[in-house]
Amino acid sequence: MSFFNSIGRSMARAPRPPKRSTTPTSSSFPSTESLPNTPTTPSAPKPLYLCSPFVEAALVKGNFKHIVMLPKYADVMEWVAVNIFDFYQNLNQFYGVLAECCTQQSCPTMTAGPALNYTWINQDRKSVQLPAPTYIDYVMTWVQNLLDDDNVFPTKSGREFSQTFPSTVKHVYRQLLRVFAHLYHAHYPQILHLRSEPHFNSLFAHFLAFGKEYELLDIKDVKGQPGIPVGIGALWERWKEMGILES
Repeated sequence: MSFFNSIGRSMARAPRPPKRSTTPTSSSFPSTESLPNTPTTPSAPKPLYLCSPFVEAALVKGNFKHIVMLPKYADVMEWVAVNIFDFYQNLNQFYGVLAECCTQQSCPTMTAGPALNYTWINQDRKSVQLPAPTYIDYVMTWVQNLLDDDNVFPTKSGREFSQTFPSTVKHVYRQLLRVFAHLYHAHYPQILHLRSEPHFNSLFAHFLAFGKEYELLDIKDVKGQPGIPVGIGALWERWKEMGILES
């Protein structure tokens, strides 16, 4: 039995989170765009997640390169699939804790920086603004449905990954990155209040290192565009300086 098949069977026995409502989009996940905001202040204060000691807080010390290396005898597709499952589960649990702070009133748009909103492409191929909790629910619904689909994430012996699997997981990565970006930008004070910054920082650093190692991550998505930066882009650079991520 293959590495992923054995893990897949244990995953199948593990309790799934409750089914979310069906995402009101087409069966194929739509692309999304970013939309600039008007900055509220000419010089925003430095985000807490870039300040010491919070930026150094971590459960894992050293470079994450060693953690993401492909294990001996493991198939790369299976290794990517297992890690995508783990990233989703962990991020979903973090968001579940923070969900009461992320409401349509507190987060009327899916912000990821002082001048950046993410927009959704609906069934009519129009770019629309969504409240952050709605956007995140759509993303998590879509990813959960993919994980439950044995044609995309096979768990049975003899089933092969489809040729579209690499492009699918890149879409997954892009959307999970946006959830991370919003939580850092809008909800890091709540993460600090829960004293969870070492856990959240380590999860995100692991996510970034894995995405870079297996070419799932577009650096432009991390840093944003000139004049419309993603808040976590500075965190990416800071962790590279600290030796947590590869330069």
